Amino acid sequence: MNVLFAMFTPGPMEMLVIGVVAILLFGKRLPEVGRSLGKGIVEFKKGINGVEDDIESAAIASTATAAPEEAADRQEATAPKFEPPAAS
Repeated sequence: MNVLFAMFTPGPMEMLVIGVVAILLFGKRLPEVGRSLGKGIVEFKKGINGVEDDIESAAIASTATAAPEEAADRQEATAPKFEPPAAS
């Protein structure tokens, strides 16, 4: 797994090329772009963590309440009563 990940990781020359292209594209605005990109990533991670917390709390709540309800449903469930048709 690590070998596969390392295969697609940019090396020093690739990072240099990416840096030069970024400087050519953004110039003086590069610090602003970096800051806004960092803030966007942080907000995205906060949103993902919030969704994960909501899912975990819902799963815990459903498993905690599902067991007593299932037991109550089993006790209340009865088979329908069979009545033969009336003779005419």
